[in-house]
Amino acid sequence: MPGYSVVTSTYCIGGEDYQIRSLSDRRQFWDPDGQAERSGISSATWPIFGVVWPAGIALAQEMSHFAFAGLKILEVGCGIGLSSLVLQRHGADITASDYHPLAEEFLRFNSDLNDLPPIKFQHAAWAGANPRLGRFDLIVGSDLLYERGHPALLSAFLACHTEAAAHVILADPGRKHCGQFSSKMAIEGYSHSQQRLDLTGDRSASPRGRMMSFVRGER
Repeated sequence: MPGYSVVTSTYCIGGEDYQIRSLSDRRQFWDPDGQAERSGISSATWPIFGVVWPAGIALAQEMSHFAFAGLKILEVGCGIGLSSLVLQRHGADITASDYHPLAEEFLRFNSDLNDLPPIKFQHAAWAGANPRLGRFDLIVGSDLLYERGHPALLSAFLACHTEAAAHVILADPGRKHCGQFSSKMAIEGYSHSQQRLDLTGDRSASPRGRMMSFVRGER
């Protein structure tokens, strides 16, 4: 990809191999057209979307055996979109979303790389309306609560894009804002459960990760 150093790596998810093109490191920044400034993304956070994170791998493993039949699914803040690729291969009704200008291009390339049909994609910021996005039965995401304002933004986004009966699954590497997010989801009527994940490959946060599940109503 012009202006970027990329690598292609193999990830074994649910016993199947996926070829993923990603940025070679977290220092990649190339923005000759000013997309970063227009999107409000700093040069420091610009590369985050294009890295395969340990929590993303954990979520993809969870999706490889999840009972998704009949569900309309959204991966929010998809980044490189590994979970969306897994769900697409297994025949799920999956839409991927992110606000990063390059996310769709990387996702399309990786779909082609794995001989998969194109994944439905929507550019969607958490703040503000996304009228074309619609509502979903299941929303999944990984490592989304890394800034102080994210619990409020994400919970408000979910309120706009979940059905009355809905399931939300988030893989988190141990960020300190999870409690605040869980409280906001309880106000919205969700019950909460979680299981611990050992994400020792993530140097940016505690190795004690968690897979959080929020359920509201019957589905």
